[in-house]
Amino acid sequence: MPQSILIIEDEESLARFLELELSHEGYAIRKCFDGREGLDEALNTDYDLILLDIMLPSLNGLEVLRRLRREKHTPVILLTARDAVMDKVTGLDTGADDYITKPFAIEELLARIRVSLRRQGSHPENDVLVVGPVRLDPLRHTVTVHGAEVSLTSREFQLLEHMMENVDIVLTRETLLSSVWGYDYLGETNVVDVYIRYLRQKIDEAHHVKTLHTVRGVGYVMKAEEPYV
Repeated sequence: MPQSILIIEDEESLARFLELELSHEGYAIRKCFDGREGLDEALNTDYDLILLDIMLPSLNGLEVLRRLRREKHTPVILLTARDAVMDKVTGLDTGADDYITKPFAIEELLARIRVSLRRQGSHPENDVLVVGPVRLDPLRHTVTVHGAEVSLTSREFQLLEHMMENVDIVLTRETLLSSVWGYDYLGETNVVDVYIRYLRQKIDEAHHVKTLHTVRGVGYVMKAEEPYV
C-alpha cells in the first residue's frame, strides 16, 4: 500500500503540481484547498504525512496545526513564505516537523518528505524507550519522568527520542543535526545546543535528575539518572 500524503494548499495550481509530482513518486495524494476542510480531513482520515500551507482561507495553517496536535501526531511539513520567519518559529514550536520555503525545488521537498517519513517509521508501535526515570512512548507521543508527564514540542521530542535510541553513546552536534533536522538543514548552527538546553530545563532541572550530559569539545550523551547537582 502506498504511503499517503494530504496536501492542504489554497493555490490550486501548486497543489495540482505537487499532486502530479508526488503521485509520480508513488505516494497516494488527497488535496484540500482551505483550512477547515483540511483540518476535518486530517482528523478523520489517517495520513502518513501532511503538507500544510500557512496562508489558508477560513482557517490559517498554524491554527490547523494547533488543533491537529490536540489529537494526532501525523508528520507535518509547513509550506511558508520566504520572509515569514516568525511563522516558521511558531510552526516548529506548535508541532510542525519541518518547513520548506516557497518557491522550492521539488527535489528538496521530496528529500524532506523522505526524512520525515523515516522518522515516523523508526519504531514499532509498542517500542517504548526507557532511560533511567525517562520513558518515551513513540505511539502515544508522550514523555514522562518518574511518572510525571513532560510537554515537549515536536522537535524536542525527536531530539530526545534520538538520544534515547543511542543511550550511552556520545553524539556530535553534526550527527544530531543530520539525524533530527535533516541533512539539508540550513538554519542556525547552534540549534542543537539551544534544544539540548530546552530538554535539560524540562527534564533534568524540572525533575531533579541528570540524564543529559555534555562531552566538552565533542557533543552530548544521554545516560541513566544520576543525582542532580
